[in-house]
Amino acid sequence: MSEKELLALAQAYGCNVFPLTDINNTSGCLNFIRRAPEYGIRPIVGIDFRNKAQQSYVCLAINNQGFLELNNFLSKHLHNDEPFPDVAPGFQNAITVYPFQKLLEIKKTVFAENEFIGVSIDDINKLQFSKYIRFKDKLVLLHTVSFRNKRDYNVHRLLRAIDNNVLLSKLSKTQQGAPEHQIMPISEIEKHFQDFPRILKNTKQLLERCSIQFDFSNNRKNQNLSTLYDCKEKDFEVLAKLCYQGLPKRYDTVSETIKQRLEKELNLIKQQDYVSFFLINWKIIQYAKSKGYYYVGRGSGANSIVAYLLQITDVDPIELDLYFERFMNLYRATPPDFDIDFSTWDREDVTRFIFEEFGAHGQVALLGAYVTFQYRGAVRELGKVFGVPKYEIDKLCSGKFGYDQLDGLSKLVLRYAKYLEGRPNYISIHAAGILISDAPMHYFSATNMPPKGFPTVQFDMHIAEDVGLYKFDILGQRGLGKIKDAIAIIKENRPGVNLPDIHNAKPFFVNERINAMIERAECIGCFYVESPAMRMLLKKLGVRDYLTLVAASSIIRPGVAKSGMMREYILRHKNPERRKRAHPVLWDLMEDTYGVMVYQEDVIKVAHHFAGLDLGEADVLRRGMSGKYRSREEFLVVKEKFISNCRERGEQDAVIFEVWRQIESFAGYAFAKGHSASYAVESYQSLFLKCYYPLEYMVATVNNGGGFYRTELYLHEAKKLGGNIHLPCVNRSRIETIIHGIDIYLGFQHLQGFEKRNMISLLQARIHGDFESLDDFMERVPMSIEQLDILIRIDAFRSLGKDKRTLLWEAYYKYNHLAIDDLQPQLFRLGAREFMLPQFTITDLENAFDQLELLNFTMYDVYSLLETPPTSNLLTRDLVVYKGKVITIYGYLITAKNTSTHKGDRMYFGTFLDQEGQWLDTVHFPPVAKRYPFRGKGIYRITGKVVEEFDFLSVEVIKQERMPYVSDPRFDITYNRKDFPKLNTVFG
Repeated sequence: MSEKELLALAQAYGCNVFPLTDINNTSGCLNFIRRAPEYGIRPIVGIDFRNKAQQSYVCLAINNQGFLELNNFLSKHLHNDEPFPDVAPGFQNAITVYPFQKLLEIKKTVFAENEFIGVSIDDINKLQFSKYIRFKDKLVLLHTVSFRNKRDYNVHRLLRAIDNNVLLSKLSKTQQGAPEHQIMPISEIEKHFQDFPRILKNTKQLLERCSIQFDFSNNRKNQNLSTLYDCKEKDFEVLAKLCYQGLPKRYDTVSETIKQRLEKELNLIKQQDYVSFFLINWKIIQYAKSKGYYYVGRGSGANSIVAYLLQITDVDPIELDLYFERFMNLYRATPPDFDIDFSTWDREDVTRFIFEEFGAHGQVALLGAYVTFQYRGAVRELGKVFGVPKYEIDKLCSGKFGYDQLDGLSKLVLRYAKYLEGRPNYISIHAAGILISDAPMHYFSATNMPPKGFPTVQFDMHIAEDVGLYKFDILGQRGLGKIKDAIAIIKENRPGVNLPDIHNAKPFFVNERINAMIERAECIGCFYVESPAMRMLLKKLGVRDYLTLVAASSIIRPGVAKSGMMREYILRHKNPERRKRAHPVLWDLMEDTYGVMVYQEDVIKVAHHFAGLDLGEADVLRRGMSGKYRSREEFLVVKEKFISNCRERGEQDAVIFEVWRQIESFAGYAFAKGHSASYAVESYQSLFLKCYYPLEYMVATVNNGGGFYRTELYLHEAKKLGGNIHLPCVNRSRIETIIHGIDIYLGFQHLQGFEKRNMISLLQARIHGDFESLDDFMERVPMSIEQLDILIRIDAFRSLGKDKRTLLWEAYYKYNHLAIDDLQPQLFRLGAREFMLPQFTITDLENAFDQLELLNFTMYDVYSLLETPPTSNLLTRDLVVYKGKVITIYGYLITAKNTSTHKGDRMYFGTFLDQEGQWLDTVHFPPVAKRYPFRGKGIYRITGKVVEEFDFLSVEVIKQERMPYVSDPRFDITYNRKDFPKLNTVFG
């Protein structure tokens, strides 16, 4: 049951006080306390402590301090995965109720002031003949409420079977509750205990002792860590000092506008009590800088000059005229958002620093997240516990069945899956959120200890905000890893090079070479601007400056695109006459985007200035569009006021509802302008590196897991940029890909199935010198023949001067005829006996298929692998002369993005490489997408019409088919090695 369902049930049965005691968990407590007054109920919270589902004792918090004690105790046992002792510790501010049956087991006969004996209805008869009848003042009613009805009980049994990973029929009675664990009328309880009125009296007195208080009001106090130094005054003094020290570092000339903006922000930050929030972020950044970590600060906090001066962000709010009220205003109940990105590797250390720096007294925890059952997942889990065969479960998950043709068991699975959908499954970790509180974190919740090794609260961000806890977002991002690694690789590959400060991106904004590269959309590997959709937008807009890229970073988001405002923005950008269509008020508010809503703060501007809502109401609207409202009713009230205000101002309904449609279509997808600007800064940083150090940057991209595309595409790009790509080599390669001059050696990490331990062993052995022969390698690097086979087939021993078929023959012979330990280096030499072997022939085609198997791509021209050569040699550069005409062209599939039309039909945007290795873009409307679906990676023969929009050419597909490759020559007995020609190479 949800907290609301439980409270509604208690209200229906006439309860005015009600305790919530979840099993080994406190997830529901805060929301239960928050919602209880709405139902006229005084909330009490506690914990039902159980070992393997067996009840040990139920504890209730007498007050907030007692809740802290209980959370400390529970967390200790959860963190260490320890069973609870039979006897609870002596809590000072919490009550412990021992179940009568449990006391019979442990034979406890001495009870402290806050310890009681819990008697259930089933225990009454036994109690009369028990020694515990003499503890008259200690006897209280203990009745578990877990279910409302039979269906709840059935769902409970299914969940217990899922949790225990057993068939429902095999679920032990000890692992489930009892059907009678339901709420009952007070009159019925009184009837059961009519001979024991003292028990009911004791119970009421016990409940009267318990009270819990948290502030959930709109003007609640911020619960985050309030001071970093001696007092709040000192904190503000430090913040102001840091800002004024940062002015000359950030601005050559400090204008009056800059001073006024800074004063305004500092005063409001102090007034809103967010000084420590900024200082904590500053401390995090200072640590990162001391370690040489690269970072990007974004979110609405990027609209702040204080954040800019503290170097939390690299976005200048004065230069971009960022809307201050998006960042902070008197009506906004929450602090500004700071999302700080680090490379994936650096993020872990930064998180560790935060726990050590601010969490000496348990004040830091990761934020939790509720993972709910999704329908198909529920079907799969329920199918297992019902014992449904896998093929039948797959069919139920696919939805491809006739309901009337299903058997009773399958129908039961679907029925209960529908009931489970959207209900809690387990507690996970928020993607980025860290809480830093004034009080110990266990004041609010118990914590779990997930594999990450950092305590995690048992509630989500909504509950956290309700109680006044605001998260710090620390994220991992591959793009920053690429920048950091690229700089290290440049210094290694080009000793003595003098690199500019990458954090000072302003010179990059006006760099002609970089802007020309953006205009041509040559941005593969660069943060946020490399995707097919972004490449298309950059070309359509003709982007060649920072401010337009900032806009593009938000326009590309689904909300702006789907509202039709992306198209309108492009039209107004390219055609000044079109700008006259803008509503005068909207033009005045958003002149830099031609009167088109592009950023999140545009919603606030329009709501405030166009519809006359105050800034608090405007912020409700913005958060509502992001799906972050706590109350849908509150959002609808603001919507009604938006419409009525506009009518009062004389606006026509057609205009009002069109503006509302545009606002609504944002649906939380648009960025704050400061956020977009932060993305654009990182884009320029990566573009600078690619522009001036292209090969080193592409190597860094490959080593950081690429980006939007597969490794193959980045190697293709490196080849286009002048690099020579080499297969892994036992004497040159490392685990990661490396570069020497313009020669790029693939890392061993790209070999499918090659084990990490063998990579390490190989590199350790190579410290003592290169490998001179296969025997030398086998003596120094112990590994199984299967692992050695991978290295030989990828031609990693080519520097030894023998072909790989000879090496394979020798390796297998030695493994079959000599005692070779694949775990330890050889104590004795294998013997350098040379065998007289025939001259082996190995064709490029066989090499290509080995590469496809071991790398997932080939170094040869993929078009050479076609069973039938292309019937059309048309290339992407030829499309310009075929506008409006139907053509046939071949393309090697790189990626396909699916999306849905307004009617909900699926359509696709395809991205291919033509026979020259240039981009080919396609559009697949629903009828074509359904009739000619994508069938995986490979080469497609595409027939379609060449269309142009804003100077961007693409093909509207009429028909496509995936073309077959030749049969794998390694397994084809008809393959004639002598007659097969050499293949063209794509790489190297």
